[in-house]
Amino acid sequence: MKTLSFRLGKTESYLINRLREKGFVHLTLFDPEVKDASSLAELAEKSEEMGTDGFMVGGSTVYFREMMDEAIRAIKSVSNLPVIIFPSNITSVSPHADAIFYMSLLNSLEWWFILGAQIHGALMVKEYRLEPIPVGYVVFKGETSVAAVGRAFPLPESKPNLAASYALAAQLLGMRLIYLEAGSGAESPIPPDVIRTVRRVVDIPIIVGGGIKSGQSAAEAILAGADIIVTGTLVEQDPQKLAEITDYSRRAAREREPAISRYIDEGL
Repeated sequence: MKTLSFRLGKTESYLINRLREKGFVHLTLFDPEVKDASSLAELAEKSEEMGTDGFMVGGSTVYFREMMDEAIRAIKSVSNLPVIIFPSNITSVSPHADAIFYMSLLNSLEWWFILGAQIHGALMVKEYRLEPIPVGYVVFKGETSVAAVGRAFPLPESKPNLAASYALAAQLLGMRLIYLEAGSGAESPIPPDVIRTVRRVVDIPIIVGGGIKSGQSAAEAILAGADIIVTGTLVEQDPQKLAEITDYSRRAAREREPAISRYIDEGL
């Protein structure tokens, strides 16, 4: 009889170790529909030089797997940092990545984005030997592509306890990360009060993305309790801005209390 055990994969272990070492992680998100392969390779090199810890690849409207394959190969041609699929649908699943955020869009009105795509893509993930990292995904801004495509019922930023309930439900269901998403190109980031409230109730690492356009906004998210900061659109428009974000994030991580995530405290 087989004995089941909980063990982190290589990419997730890398992220947790970076959290232990630095107090935060920065991931650069690339949309394969926005930049061609040669541009992505150039941006990946610059992002690594400026302190990113890894790459996410995906977009709300990626309809062809070939686009994902090409983008991931381009990034891997210039960097050894991990590449994680940020899926919008089963067409995002590529065998060339290191891992996939195996996400459930918890506040979607559509069964497909809560569980359907995950069922249909499960055998692909296994066949491609991708490392699945279970993530609870929550969207806040209603005017973004992810909200429209994912049919998300956006959570109100004025009700942080509601976001905390979603996040805690994700943890209790066994998800190992919670992703608070403002959406690509959002005018403003997730408010610190929302992050702080979520941090009080969950032990798993918190990812925050969307609307982070400055070092100050990244620092505010980390001081409020974020563990992983994601920037995408900003890096595509101004790669130099990434150096500011990683610098501010590093300083904020030193200022705040030690990370409370059980992954870090218990050494998992």
